[in-house]
Amino acid sequence: MDILHIDSSTDPRLDEYRSLTDTALRSIREPAGGLYIAESSKVIERAIRAGHSPRSVLVQERRLDGIRSIVAGFDVPVYVVPDDVAEAVTGFAVHRGAIASMHRPRLPSVAETLGGRKSARSRIAILEGLADHTNIGALFRSAAALGVDAILISPDCSDPLYRRAVRVSMGTVFQVPWTRIPEWPEGIHELQDAGYVVAGMTLGEGAITLDDLVAEDHDRLALVFGTEGHGITPATDAILDRRVTIPMMGGVDSLNVAAASAVAFYATR
Repeated sequence: MDILHIDSSTDPRLDEYRSLTDTALRSIREPAGGLYIAESSKVIERAIRAGHSPRSVLVQERRLDGIRSIVAGFDVPVYVVPDDVAEAVTGFAVHRGAIASMHRPRLPSVAETLGGRKSARSRIAILEGLADHTNIGALFRSAAALGVDAILISPDCSDPLYRRAVRVSMGTVFQVPWTRIPEWPEGIHELQDAGYVVAGMTLGEGAITLDDLVAEDHDRLALVFGTEGHGITPATDAILDRRVTIPMMGGVDSLNVAAASAVAFYATR
């Protein structure tokens, strides 16, 4: 750990942290450079505990002592900056005091992600085309809290390691095994061949209630959640084993995908 004090927001050593609020970043699936950003000491610590390695750390003076113990075992630069420099570089007020640039780990295959399930029972989630990083982070947090074994994401789903998703998940994105399905929706057949009943959460025709799905008591269950606006695509819908809906009251037609996933995870726990 090499502690370096920097007083200029234009210092090139801070380039990895520059303009993190740029809206263009939101559409990047796998950011260039093999890195992701972990925000807050707690999230950095959880990432390291999961086996991830930091490239560098940007920290405000008042948070330096807390970071020392977290990255003490790594030969990385720790950039100590004033509050105004941190905000000028990142584009937002760094209230949590510490941000780390982390090496992005290799994504495992679907088989690797689902392998090693010691129990005959398994429950996974599949995210198709989700765009909102807040929803992705909240969904990962619910999945961790409610015992979901793994999460698979479609090729067009936004990056779970985008800094907002990581922050909203409170670092649980490092806790729940996940990977991308390279072929979608054809990858559903691989899951079906492995014994999973693939159930899509939808308002479409022929849907059974979530209670009915629970009563079927499947040993291996994959729950598919579609985009925030349009839900599951027709191509995916055509090869589902089950179509499932959460009954609504009070004139509400549906729940936000993060809320719906939490309900589904709890019901099928």
